[in-house]
Amino acid sequence: MAKFLIVEARFYNELNDMLIDGAIDALKAAGHEHELLTVPGALEIPSAISLAIDTDQYDGFVAIGVVIRGETYHFEIVAGESARGIMALTMDGAAIGNGIITVENEDQALARANKVRKNKGGEAAQAAIAMYELGLKFSQAG
Repeated sequence: MAKFLIVEARFYNELNDMLIDGAIDALKAAGHEHELLTVPGALEIPSAISLAIDTDQYDGFVAIGVVIRGETYHFEIVAGESARGIMALTMDGAAIGNGIITVENEDQALARANKVRKNKGGEAAQAAIAMYELGLKFSQAG
């Protein structure tokens, strides 16, 4: 049994709750434990994961958030930089599932967050589990 930290940027309460429910269901179905941490925004998710990695308390991470395009360039910054930060951590060996959905509108977000439709929260947790298991495979091989 592994322990995962779900790091969420809480902005759209209903959508976040759906993503988190999907992630928790996937982690429980695989027999893993979890904790939940809330940060101010999607840009803070990689920093929070980086801080948590340093504690050695968690085996993997699930990033959860919703970024909906607005009228300014801010969407591109948040979407791109949060993904870049997460990718940098994964390249250093962290098992992270990226469930930060980046969409044009709330309807697209709802479709992706809903567990019976696209279930992106569950998919992110499954990705984190898969990468955790891959890390175990390679650490046992060496």
